[in-house]
Amino acid sequence: MADERPYVLPESKVEKPSDAGLILFGRDVSQIPCFRNSFLYGTLGGLGFGLAHFMFTSKVLKSTNYSVYAFSMITIGYWIRCRYQYSKTKFEMMRLQKALEQHIIYEGTEKDPGMKETIEVLDI
Repeated sequence: MADERPYVLPESKVEKPSDAGLILFGRDVSQIPCFRNSFLYGTLGGLGFGLAHFMFTSKVLKSTNYSVYAFSMITIGYWIRCRYQYSKTKFEMMRLQKALEQHIIYEGTEKDPGMKETIEVLDI
């Protein structure tokens, strides 16, 4: 009697679905820092501002316009602030990485600042 187990493809031949996010102008927007938060805050802020304006004035067209203005301003403002913080943090991390590399290179040599302190203590 034939083997009744289903045929299973090897792992290398199984196609896995890609987790590609939204592609915009050839870039995956899920990989862009600050994109998600900027649009979330902009959308919620614009919606809230538009609804609040509508509740006070009952003018639909004007409330819609203010909602779009608020969305634009909040999104752009948060994007600028977030990207500034991201760039500043990235720059500091690069400086720290460079300093650690220099420390590793000079560790145990005469150029090591910690070594000079040790030599001075031992001379006394």
